[in-house]
Amino acid sequence: MSDSLSDLISAPISPLAERWRSAAHVEAAAAARALHAQDPDEYWAWAAAQQRWIRPWNTVRSGTFGDFRYFDGGQINVADNCVDRWAEDPASSDRAAVIWEGEPGEVRTVTYSELAHEVGMLAAGLRGLGITKGDVVGIYMPNLVEAFVAIQACNRIGAIYTVLFSGFGEDAVASRLSLAGARVVIVADAIYRRGRLVELLQTLRAARRHTPTVEHVIVVDRTGRGVGLAGDELPYRALLEQPSEPAALEALDSSDPAFLIFTSGTESKPKGVVHSVGGFLVGTWANVRWQVGPEPGDVYWVAADVGWLTFPIQAAVGGLAHGMTIACYEGALNAPTPARFYEICERHRVTKVLAAPTVLRMLRSFGDELAAAHPLPDLRLMTVQGEPLDGDSFTWATNHLGGGVPVINAYGQTETGSTWTYPIYGVDDLKAGSVGTPVPGHEYAVLSDSGDPVDPGVKGNLVLTRPFPTLAYTVWGDHDRYLSTYFERFPGCYATWDEAVVDSDGHLWVLGRADDVINIAAHRISTMEIEAVVASHADVTEAAVIGVPHPTKGTVPVAFITVRSSADPSTVSAEARRTVVTQIGGYAQLGEVYVTPAMPKTRTGKIMRRVLRDVVVHGSPAGDISAMEDASALDAVTTVVNAGQSAPGD
Repeated sequence: MSDSLSDLISAPISPLAERWRSAAHVEAAAAARALHAQDPDEYWAWAAAQQRWIRPWNTVRSGTFGDFRYFDGGQINVADNCVDRWAEDPASSDRAAVIWEGEPGEVRTVTYSELAHEVGMLAAGLRGLGITKGDVVGIYMPNLVEAFVAIQACNRIGAIYTVLFSGFGEDAVASRLSLAGARVVIVADAIYRRGRLVELLQTLRAARRHTPTVEHVIVVDRTGRGVGLAGDELPYRALLEQPSEPAALEALDSSDPAFLIFTSGTESKPKGVVHSVGGFLVGTWANVRWQVGPEPGDVYWVAADVGWLTFPIQAAVGGLAHGMTIACYEGALNAPTPARFYEICERHRVTKVLAAPTVLRMLRSFGDELAAAHPLPDLRLMTVQGEPLDGDSFTWATNHLGGGVPVINAYGQTETGSTWTYPIYGVDDLKAGSVGTPVPGHEYAVLSDSGDPVDPGVKGNLVLTRPFPTLAYTVWGDHDRYLSTYFERFPGCYATWDEAVVDSDGHLWVLGRADDVINIAAHRISTMEIEAVVASHADVTEAAVIGVPHPTKGTVPVAFITVRSSADPSTVSAEARRTVVTQIGGYAQLGEVYVTPAMPKTRTGKIMRRVLRDVVVHGSPAGDISAMEDASALDAVTTVVNAGQSAPGD
């Protein structure tokens, strides 16, 4: 094990403070883990029994990787479990289901009773347009109450929904709607982002030249401008008023498709992974149960874009399945000022927050004084997922947010449909940077390239060794692609294509994509190891390390950094170079250190490292960049690279 990897995973266990430990959660987790020890399917039977079924299932699971089904014979409806069961209960019907805030400052609160009515009427409106079970509905909007309604209206009638990131441009929208064969699209006329309007309806109209299957467009008048509509475009509010009564529930087989979500990367054609009705409901209910620990009075803010699968997992399905109150915010977390995150938490008395690790780094960069000015006494949890969490940001958040709250770092993928390894809220001790241990119902291994298990402390390929309900069960229209992508590399396992290591305490560390492991003069090292060293500099607010081709070494690491405004960029760059050599070795010396004012990111805050690599190697992005939030960040990086604005090499 290299010294840098040893240092990375040597973080000590941080005992969970007694004030955050919950006897009820401890007891529930112990019971769930005991069921898993008997048989993971026994655990999933228990989780399924917490839902409201129209017809009970016959078998918990049949089949295995590549061809599996959960809760066969059972019939269920997601909207019934996420909306109706809470609206029908007098104890929860008037509870806030969604507290929404727009970037300009508007606030709207919707109770479970109100949500049920709007869901039922939109579902009836969709049926009036001829939408039936199995038809695909596109949802192209930001974080609005109407996004919750649209998702649950589709769930109610068995329509398959696909949520499109509201930052997508014409080509990305067209390709996804075309691949999905969407018949209807529900769209906001525009959204507010960093104080400006982003037109969505105009983008959709342009995309429709390439989407012949779309028959109707339902337009949410987000801005109140009353935009003129074309012949097959319908006002959202008017559509709700047309039916005489809400749509009846559709009884759906557990294995019916619920939705598809597109993933992309270096491939030119995005793939739509498909998740099932019953499996996704049961699995996301369990995910929220252990990662967030719903408690009376919770206000749970999922600070993620509705187009990120985390939003359905944690908010629109998993969160509502617990009857939680979900806080939802439309805009950028630092708009119009760096205090916006704190102000939202204060205004709505948020108790638990989920975000990408980048949010913690952003808050840390804003300084301790701002955090001290907003003590957030209601906050009880900060949980993150989506990319690796560095130890410094973990420690800062633990010490400065809410007077010291637990920070739970979780890991999952779009394909897994939920996060599956993390410390259980209110139960497990923490460790800065690790993703803990698997929660009940999940099993994994770390394998060598030849498929053999590796020892603790040795890097390898992360695989899952048995199915679970939220795992995607096909790629839309291309099952062969599903089989070849995820199951050929390691037969009998699901390949995550991530590299990982298990430490001496049994905690799992995910080091990043396996293709982010670089070979420098015959030395293999994860770019995350180098990145962690660079990011440890006190004046580096954000860092990304990539590997680029080199004529003699094969590959060399290149760093992009943003630095504090008070720091001298040349000094920070030179010190970062020396620190990498000191802590890792001369073979890992950085080829370049680019100081940039911004990094290209997705709206969920994930740095687009592939784009950084493309800019260095090719001069411009070579793959899909439709998920990028701010194109000006790409311009800034391109300018820096083209100008050669890096610190001199040693």
